[in-house]
Amino acid sequence: MSKQKHHTATFKAQLVLEMLKEDKAVTQIAAEHQIHPGPLHRWKRQALENFPHLSTESQALKQQADAHDQQLTELYAEIGKLTTQVEWLKKIWPRPCQPVSAGPYGIGDPKHSP
Repeated sequence: MSKQKHHTATFKAQLVLEMLKEDKAVTQIAAEHQIHPGPLHRWKRQALENFPHLSTESQALKQQADAHDQQLTELYAEIGKLTTQVEWLKKIWPRPCQPVSAGPYGIGDPKHSP
């Protein structure tokens, strides 16, 4: 029963770049890394097919990152505004009275009935 090896995307990209340089034969690269040439050809084909989509995806990711940064800036501004308002309200409102200590059957006692 054969166990299929899973390779990282970085490893695959390194091998595809090595293949694209054309300094070595595909079979030589495969032998050096103990991989059958079939997956190398498949990875190269996939990389070349997906190459045009990289710029589109990177632009979309950049737009998402910009929108996220803008939202973060707005949220931090809102937090600052609300914090200032809370501090101002703490200063102008009188402090609440100290709680009345409840003796037996006093205020706050569940047995106390008004």
